[in-house]
Order: sequence, then structure tokens, then C-alpha cells
Amino acid sequence: MRRRENPYLNYDQQMLGDIYTAGEAMDNLITLCDDFGSRFGGTEGERQAVAFLREKFTGYGLSNAHLEPYTYNGWIRGEACLEILEPIQRTIPCISLPYSPPAQIQGKLLYLREGGPDDFARQHDQIRGKIVMVTSKNPPQLSRWVHRSEKYNRSVVAGAVGFIFMNHYPGLGPATGSIAGNREALIPGISVSKEWGEFLVRLAERKGEVTLRITTTDKTEPMQSWNVVAELPGQRYPDELVIIGSHYDGHDISQGAEDPASGMVVVLEAARVLAKYAREALDRTVRFIGFGNEEIGLIGAREYVKAHQDELSRIRFMLNLDSAGGRKRKGIVLNQWPELEPLLQEVAAEMVAEMPIGQQTSAFSDHFPFFLEGVPTGMMGDAETPREGRGFGHTAFDTVDKVLLSNLREAAANVCRVVLRIANHAAWPVKRRSPEQVRTLLESDANLEIMRLREAVEKLYQERGK
Repeated sequence: MRRRENPYLNYDQQMLGDIYTAGEAMDNLITLCDDFGSRFGGTEGERQAVAFLREKFTGYGLSNAHLEPYTYNGWIRGEACLEILEPIQRTIPCISLPYSPPAQIQGKLLYLREGGPDDFARQHDQIRGKIVMVTSKNPPQLSRWVHRSEKYNRSVVAGAVGFIFMNHYPGLGPATGSIAGNREALIPGISVSKEWGEFLVRLAERKGEVTLRITTTDKTEPMQSWNVVAELPGQRYPDELVIIGSHYDGHDISQGAEDPASGMVVVLEAARVLAKYAREALDRTVRFIGFGNEEIGLIGAREYVKAHQDELSRIRFMLNLDSAGGRKRKGIVLNQWPELEPLLQEVAAEMVAEMPIGQQTSAFSDHFPFFLEGVPTGMMGDAETPREGRGFGHTAFDTVDKVLLSNLREAAANVCRVVLRIANHAAWPVKRRSPEQVRTLLESDANLEIMRLREAVEKLYQERGK
């Protein structure tokens, strides 16, 4: 696209000059991860992170930095045990997956490889009463992402009594991730390393049927958490909003440095330079949010949307920065808003920035509660690169050393400039979708298959009186 004249050149130069000569983003990442640990719901690190984020927003000169508390069903990890009963006796190292219930179940192993829809369809009649094991790898024949919770829900609906999630990356141990949202799951779920998962596969191939026993001792109980909110008021249209946010909670076994803390520090860095250099240039209010409890069901974002129903029609755009400071290119992935694509391509050309613009949907991060309400949404990422897996994400190895300062800087540089332009664009081409339009997308988009599975799981909850 032909390069455009840049009316914000002076602001761009000031913000980028600061970002690329400051170490604030990495300093904040180190504090969140090394000092506060996982920041998982219910931990002391979570409370420390919440106070830190509010103090940072205030220190950067944002207005009305405050906490928005909510109650939810928190999860506390207990000991988990996976035993081989037949044809040998051995205990396999494992961990529970969040919201796994306290239980002891026994059954024969059924290995369904990558756990795609076809894998479940082929062996549907064999699943009932079994312990299903799938890998974390995405089914190679599919162009869409198959999330862990989709594999779990397919197992539940088909009548499995237990679920094993095998990490497909060597040397990274078990991978964690929630199997329910804000309530106890229906059947126990655990995770094992690739190495021990492959051992079980070989055992079944050599010896025939493998009988397992899973024992979990986890707890689900009421807790309190917080969203952290602050803003830069718009100078001309203060009631109209642009929201940028990321969750701050990681999983309890991990620092969660790339996912999500790299994104949270990009929110902070964008807030810092916009407040310092472009405060008076913002036509519309920019609101910055640190969401709680994303990792166990997007709970903070759902609670925010529920509490702010009267504002949703005034949100021009919600940009989700979950993991934004990680390895992917720093583009914008729009959640099926084709009218915005040419506008943002023009913005990228004006900025002279590598910022690929694409379209994709996902039900697994904090933009999704806004998406369900029809709000225009997007994420920082790269829609042009197929998603193959998390790598060290959701493992104990998602640590600060994996995150590059150069990636944090590039993400913050793109975000602050894009937000300035979104807040000021005179002829914004989209408005909030109607419930009927949202429903049409949910029914037609293959990436949202998980929503139909959740309806089937909901019926099982009702049948079991939970």
C-alpha cells in the first residue's frame, strides 16, 4: 500500500523514542513474574499484582485508577495420582487441570491422538466408560485451532469417565489449562508430559488394554478477585471509549511470563507513553484494563462486561493484548470485522510499521465476552501464521528469560500508535452488532464450534443437578 502522510508524526516520534530508550517494560515484567509469581487466582501474588498495576496506572498519570472486585468460584490444586493397574503396576507423574473435581475413577485407556472432531467420531462408540487421552497438538488436517477444552468437552459428551492431556512438546513436562469455567468440572482431568504419555501409548501397543486409576484431591470454593481499571479521558467525546486490556493472571505452575504478563506490560507501556505525550490529542477516552482470572474461564472479562452493560454501545473498539509481547508479529487480528481491515491497513501504511491485519475468531481470551455482546473486537497477533501450539506456554517453563525486550518494545510501539488513531478516526465504519448478528456468527464460524459443545455440556450439568 502506498505510504500516507502521517498527521501524528510528532506524537509517534516522541512515544517511540521513549519506548525504545526505556527499560520500563522489562522492569515491569520482571516484577510481575519474579516478585509475584504466577498471580493465579487466590494467591498472595495475585493481590500484590493488583496493587502494583493500580499504582503503576496512577504513577503514569492516568485518571480514576481503581479496582473492580467480583466473587467467583476459585480453584485450589491438590495432589493428583495416575496409577497403571493393568497390565503392570506403576505410578505416573501427573498434575490436575484447573476445576478438576476431587474424585477417584478407574477405566481403560483410550488414546485419541490429537483429539480432533474426526478422532472422536471414528471411535465414538468406544469412548463411554473410558479414560480418554489426547495430545496438545493441533489436528494437522484442520485449518482451525482445537482448544484443550474442546477435546475435554467432546470426551465428557461422549461418556468418558476421565481425561488425560498429554503435552506434545518434549522436555517441558505437563501442560496445564482449565477444563471448566467458574465451576467444578464434570469428570477429572489431568496432564502428563510427552514422555510419560508416550510410555502409556507404547504400553497399550505392546500389551493390549491398559487399566488406569486417577485420583484427584482439588477444591473449588468461593473467592474474590479484581479487574484493575484506569483511563485517559477523551478531549472531544469523553463518553466514547476505546478499551485495551490483558489479563494479568498466569497458571499456578508457571510465571506466565509470555502468557499473559508480556501483554499486561504492553498495556502498561502504552498507557505510560500515551499519557506522557498524547494525552491532549485523544478525542475519545482510552480505558486500560488488567483482567483477572482469564486462565480459568475469562471470568474477569465476563464480570466486567456484566457490570458495564450500559457502556457497551459506546465502545468503539476493544483491543485484547493477551501475550502481546511474545514471539508473534505485532499485527491486529480482527474478530470478523471486514469493514475495519482497509482502515487498519491504511493506518499501518501511515505508521510505516510491520503490522499485518487479518480476520480470525477465538473464544479463548478476554475479548470474547465483548464479542458476544456485539462490541467490535480484535487481538494483537498474526492471523497469517497458522497456530500450531503453545510451546512452553502453560508449563513451568514460561519464564521471564523467554521474553525479549525487543518484542515488548515493538508491541507497545504499535499499540500506542494504533490506539491514538482509533480514538481519533472521524468516520468509524462499524457499530455494535445486534444479538441476531452475533448468533449468526456463532452458528456459522467453525472456530466457534466450542460454543455448541458447551451447550451439550450444560445439559449434562443440569441432568446431574450441578
